[in-house]
Amino acid sequence: MVLLEAEGLLLVSSGFPLLAAVLLLLLVYLCSTGGSKPRNGTQPPGPKPLPLLGNLLQLDLKKLHESLCELSKKYGTVFTIHFGPKKVVVLAGYKTVKQALVNHAEEFGDRDISPMFHDINKGQGIIFSNGENWKTMRRFALTNLRNFGMGKRRSEKQILDETRHLIEVFEKLEGTTFDTTQPVNYAVSNIISAIVYGSRFEYDDPRFQAMVKRASDNFRLTASVAVQLYNMFPWLKSFLKEASNVINNSRENCKKIKGYIENLLATLNPEDSRGFVDSFLISQQDTETSGQKDTLFHQENLIFCVSNLFSAGTDTTATTLRWGLLLMAKHPHIQKRVHEEIDRVIGRSQPVLEYRKNLPYTHAVIHEIQRFANIFPLNLPHITSCDVHFQGFFIRKGTSVIPLLTSVLRDESEWEKPYLFYPEHFLDDMGHFVKRDAFLPFSAGRRVCAGEGLAKMELFLFFTALLQRFCFTPPPGVSEEELDLTPVLGSTLNPSPHKLCAVSRS
Repeated sequence: MVLLEAEGLLLVSSGFPLLAAVLLLLLVYLCSTGGSKPRNGTQPPGPKPLPLLGNLLQLDLKKLHESLCELSKKYGTVFTIHFGPKKVVVLAGYKTVKQALVNHAEEFGDRDISPMFHDINKGQGIIFSNGENWKTMRRFALTNLRNFGMGKRRSEKQILDETRHLIEVFEKLEGTTFDTTQPVNYAVSNIISAIVYGSRFEYDDPRFQAMVKRASDNFRLTASVAVQLYNMFPWLKSFLKEASNVINNSRENCKKIKGYIENLLATLNPEDSRGFVDSFLISQQDTETSGQKDTLFHQENLIFCVSNLFSAGTDTTATTLRWGLLLMAKHPHIQKRVHEEIDRVIGRSQPVLEYRKNLPYTHAVIHEIQRFANIFPLNLPHITSCDVHFQGFFIRKGTSVIPLLTSVLRDESEWEKPYLFYPEHFLDDMGHFVKRDAFLPFSAGRRVCAGEGLAKMELFLFFTALLQRFCFTPPPGVSEEELDLTPVLGSTLNPSPHKLCAVSRS
């Protein structure tokens, strides 16, 4: 009897911490989801979260943008979702996203920095920083991107030179089957290389290849289920291999960037800036000479600015261009119309930006590629900089916000055929190109993509030059219908692995 009582006491005492933890979670849950309205207004609606898990059981983390679009049909264009214990407000539809990012730019303009990106960037650089650091680095980046050719003849020449290198790669294949990923990534990456470093890399340079691969791998891995779980539950880090891979890839690329910076520093001429890095180093020296303290022009900021520019300037444009070539092979009747317009307007001349206004159909196709490909469906999350009253709801300061770009580019009230590839979205009845307000692939407001102008130039010049020289077809034995347009999970939506043939038109 004594033994039984002792065993019972042991059972109760050993189970007490677990019971206490469960009760504590239940208490937190009841307090956070209680029926009383907040004193400052109504919070956005949403599905009721479970303790700790939030709404994870209602989400497909492999197709998160689709899950959020489905929830918006039930809860409206402003709703709340819980990623584990983290509360997030989702904005859906063109009018709502634009109202938040443009009309309330200050309130919704800060970046929500996830644990993963905090580990990598530590608040430095452009994309994953806030406050004075972000303002100073973004202003400096925009100024220097313009100085080194963004939207100007200098940048146009760099892109045209690179198109010739890419065309040479395609010509050597002589119409055989190939994967577009590497050559397109290398070509686009070389444009930002020329602006940042003042020079390009050869495609067969193993250091360059490895750097581009690590950056591409990170775009894929940062949207993996494992990394999403790490951002919700950082204590899981040691159990998630993908999270470690992202951090290791980032550290290795930063190490290589540091080496390139040191080489440029050794040959720096303050009277002749070769690129973004030179300009930064000159500004750094100027602040040191003037005796300024607490300057933001230090090595860590330079390394992460360069890393941000490379990542954002390579993957997004290269992915869009690869979608474009795949869609041409998928829709040969559209490709034929592009060929006919290019032949009629340009002939065998070098495609240049001046031709854009005379190529309305080609221009419309490029825009529709961006809309349909929807490569950045979630946007990077924002965070409210203060308490916000928005569309009748109260959103607290420090709340994570997802402006759902896929809901803008496929807004059924804005696009005639939102789920089809339809270049006529950007053409009027006379065949003239028309701008569409709901075309926001680069986001909007304070955090709009800094390289938007450069990306538009690249897409037009690369796409037009390639379509002038080649006809893109499926591999032998594969029909157009068999080409798969299902995107692959990643921070950007890449095409499924595929191969094409670039058949010379000459």
